Amino acid sequence: MKKTILSVAAVLAVGVTSASAADLPAKVYTKAPPIVAFDPWDVAFGSAIMSDYVFRGITQSNHKPSVNAYFEPRYNVNPNLQLYVGSSFSSISFPNRAAAEVDIYGGIRPTFGAFAFDFGVFGYLYPGGTCQYGGTGVDFAGNFQGADCAANFITNGNVMKKDASFFEGYAKVMWTANEMFSFGANEYYSPNFLNTGAWGNYASVTAKYTAPGTYFGGGVGMYISGEYGHQWFGTSDSFYGVPASPFGIKYADYNTWNVGIGFNYKVFTLDLRYSDTDLSKANCNAFTSDYTATPSGDFSPINPSGVGSKWCGATFIAKLSADLTLMSNIK
Repeated sequence: MKKTILSVAAVLAVGVTSASAADLPAKVYTKAPPIVAFDPWDVAFGSAIMSDYVFRGITQSNHKPSVNAYFEPRYNVNPNLQLYVGSSFSSISFPNRAAAEVDIYGGIRPTFGAFAFDFGVFGYLYPGGTCQYGGTGVDFAGNFQGADCAANFITNGNVMKKDASFFEGYAKVMWTANEMFSFGANEYYSPNFLNTGAWGNYASVTAKYTAPGTYFGGGVGMYISGEYGHQWFGTSDSFYGVPASPFGIKYADYNTWNVGIGFNYKVFTLDLRYSDTDLSKANCNAFTSDYTATPSGDFSPINPSGVGSKWCGATFIAKLSADLTLMSNIK
């Protein structure tokens, strides 16, 4: 009988809530949870194929398919602070005959509650280019650009330097309002955009809706996202000058926007997107030096040749990508 009473008492003691734990005549010990070692290192990597590589509303691949791959080691100082470096590769089609974009970047990602920040530097490298100027190789300001520049030319009269490499500093913030809605703001600045001699400043806002996980079922997710941005430019150097502005041209500022829908399954994402800008064909040609542009009567003060480019107009992009991290997908 005494054993029965003691057993009942023990059960009742264990069932007491934490609020009344101080009233217990003795402490109740439980087995300690296992200690999990914190591994601060992680690596993100992935690849993609897209129908058109569009950067801020302007095609980088002559409206042709492009492939991309990236590799990004990360170090988590704590759950709210991450350091990272990375590199990526994309196939392109530039007027100077460069066929690849190699990016090197690094930065820091601090998080404060629902706000995730990202600060860093992005370097864009375009190896394999050749100078395209033609004629005597002397610009309108009287500067000789070199024998290689004089030897190569684009048939429509456009010109482009051998090296278009440049870097940007950036600051980004993302506010996750809830599980479905997030909003962002981005700022990028380069003192020498595309090595044209002109500074460039790009700012944009973004929004994203993520459907609940039960919307489709079967592990399929869906989102809708969009971006609206504005690109400002300074004045180029004399290489890109025209008769009316021999020492350089002030590139036209422009607005760009895109909206799309995406579907993801495990590590795969299919993104279908519409992109456009308000750049005229004339000002687009002056900025891009499009080697496919043809005479079309599209004149502007910075584009006196009348050659118009379609590289900055409306386009549709289909992109299939795979994104993984070492900690989440491999280990």
